[in-house]
Formats: sequence, structure tokens, C-alpha cells
Amino acid sequence: MAPKQQHGRQYDVVVFGASGYTGKYTAEHIATRLPTDLKWAVAGRSHSKLEQVVAHCRSLNADRPPPAIEVCDIDDGQLDALARKTFVLITTVGPYGQLGEHAFRACAENGTHYLDVTGEVPFVARMLAKYENAAKASGAMMFPQIGIESAPPDLLTWSLAALIRSDPAFESARGAVRDVTVSMHTIKSAPSGGTLTTALNLLENFSISEVRAGQKPYALSPIPHPSPSSAPTPSLLTRVTGLVTVPTLGLLTSSIAAGTDRALVHRTWGLLETIPSRRGQAYGPHFSFREYLRPRGWYQGIGLHLGLILFSVVLVVPFLRRLVAGYVYGPGEGPDTEVAKLDKLEYRGVAHADFPADAGGNGKGRPVAFGRVWFNGSFYHLTGIFLAEAAATLFEDDVQLGGGGIFTPACLGQPYIDRLDRAGFHSETKVLSE
Repeated sequence: MAPKQQHGRQYDVVVFGASGYTGKYTAEHIATRLPTDLKWAVAGRSHSKLEQVVAHCRSLNADRPPPAIEVCDIDDGQLDALARKTFVLITTVGPYGQLGEHAFRACAENGTHYLDVTGEVPFVARMLAKYENAAKASGAMMFPQIGIESAPPDLLTWSLAALIRSDPAFESARGAVRDVTVSMHTIKSAPSGGTLTTALNLLENFSISEVRAGQKPYALSPIPHPSPSSAPTPSLLTRVTGLVTVPTLGLLTSSIAAGTDRALVHRTWGLLETIPSRRGQAYGPHFSFREYLRPRGWYQGIGLHLGLILFSVVLVVPFLRRLVAGYVYGPGEGPDTEVAKLDKLEYRGVAHADFPADAGGNGKGRPVAFGRVWFNGSFYHLTGIFLAEAAATLFEDDVQLGGGGIFTPACLGQPYIDRLDRAGFHSETKVLSE
């Protein structure tokens, strides 16, 4: 199928950082799954490394033209030129707080649609402050955090809300969602060098105040929440041990990704309230979101919670950061490909409708929305799928977002979720009685 969007640029999509660990997976998925008449290129600093990527893509699919090569460094002039050549720019070059602003700015100012896989909430906050107006003016649709961090919980939350809007069991709630709780039910993977470097260098690129500000509830939302205190308050036991029991989801504990994912989901809440074409998908004024991790038992749950506290200490002590950095993968490296094929990921979630006070009862026996998303295979392959299928959505579909701006994965809606399902990232929702 030929791309539907007529843009007049040299390329439909460019993968910047294609010779890196995540970039290679992204190029693989484009080469094997996207339309054969796609005009695309791989970009980065090393021509020889990019040639290896091209050769690998050709070996995977000899029936399609290989990608072109664009040599480009982290340089404003070079990135401006690259952005003007393509309809969509995918960048996997991080840490984004250190290296990502150049590509973000180039896309925002040149009307180029943009995708990245950052998990750095302060980076997103900084880009919102500096370039959202430029993106709106140029028509660039920007999608940070559209990788393993934090697309799965964002898309699962959107799907749960969609079930509440559509199923007759929730009719009296008029589509409003009171709360969503998501758990990382299964996670089997090792992080890449880029992910580890980003985590360890977070405070090299952002101040503690920036990190705290970005993690505040609804900090990235375009509008304030009318009742931010509506979110459930953790008990003293949960604050001390990390443990909480959620009906349907079971025993849970603290998740390292909770703050990152919550920031994105809260931005989705605000965007759906403000984008005219998406107001019918809005979650409602009392919406709140929580994320946890499923442990094997009480002892592991407490241990994981304490481990996160220890990791936080490591992040704020420069000597400890340098010590840990000596034992992890370097940027561009990651788990062996064959080993990574055994990775597994599953998120589960429950959503309660915001039933009116006069609906009767004390909440017991009322319907709840349950959902899960899952993928078997490398997490970084999955990130490549998220990026490539988002690019395909942008150049094949009319996403009707009303122009440029900085969006979230859920803003791409059901067409994007359907594409992901065909690519192996599956999802399901159903109504349960709690």
C-alpha cells in the first residue's frame, strides 16, 4: 500500500541512530513489515556502521529497495537539513537529556513529525516548555515516550476507558473513568546499555528540582486537574513496605516505572480533554492513575521496594553512579539477540467507572473494566515495533489531531492499537464484576 499522506519530501521516514541497539530493531521491523514502496533512510554518524544496517535489512527482505544512508551528527545544521528531507523522523539517540534536544528542535521548527523512546520525564517537560508552540506553528506532530517507556500503560489505559465508554454495563457513568490501576504483571528482560546509561546519568542532565517537578501529578498535562486530591492516598503500610493488594490484580509492590508512566498517562488525560477531535474519548474530571509491579510474594515485594530506595540513593551520589556504571552495558550495546527473544512482557489493568452518587449501592458488585496487553520477544524489538507502526500510522492514516503539537501514544487511538496487534503486541479488555 502506498503512503496516503502526500508530503513532497524525499523520505517518508528516517531512523536516526539506526546503528544503535534499539535503532537496529526499528530498521528491522520497517524492512520486514512496512510497505515495500516506503521511501526511507537510516541515519547516524558512521557510514560504515549504517552500511552494515542496510546489508542486514537487505538480507531480511531482498524484495524491497534498501534504505538510503544519511550521515548526520548531533549538529543543529545537519539535523535541520535531515528533518527537512523527511515526513517522519524516528530518533533513538540518547540519553535524550544530553543528546536529544537537537533532533526535537529540528523537527518542531521544520514541520517534521517526530518519534522517540525517552523515559526521561524532565526531558519531555523541558521540550514542552521550549518547543510546543513551534510544533503547533509548523504542524509537526511530536510523540516522545512512544517505546517500552511508556506506551504499554498509556495504551492499556486508553483501551480500558474505551470499554467503559462503549459497554452498556457502564451506561450510567456516561463514559467517565474514576480510576485506573495498572500492574506490570510479567517482566522478563535485561536492559540495554542506553537504558542503563540514561538512568545513571539522569542527574547529570537535570537538576533534582526538574526531576521532582516533572513527577508531580498532572505536571505534563496541558490543563490542571480539577480535583487532584481524588487519587487514592497510599496507606502507611504501603508507604513503608511498598505492598498493596488490588482486587482482580492481587498483591502488588512499587514499580520503577510508575512515575514515568504516570506522567505520560496524565498528559493523555489533559490532551483528550482539550483536543476537539478527541473530547469524545476524554477520561473524565475525577480520573486518577496508579502503577505497580506484581511480585512473587510478600518478601520479594518488600525487597523490590527497598531496592528502589537504594537505587535512588545511587542516583544522587556521584561516586556510586560511577561505580555502578562500570558494571553495565555501554550505549549501543544490549542483551544477546537470541537471549532477548525469550523476553516476556505483560501489563494488566483495572478501571472503575465514575458512576454518579445516586447510582445506589456501595460499589460492590458493580462492573469493572479489566484489560491486559502482552508481547513475547525482545523488549527492544517491541520498542522498534512501537516506533515503526506509529510512523506508518502517521503517513498512511489521517490521525485528525488538529495540527501540530506534542502528543502521547494514546492520541493515535484504535488504528494504532490495531496495527500493533497485527505486529505481535496484543491487547484485550472485558467486563468483570468486582
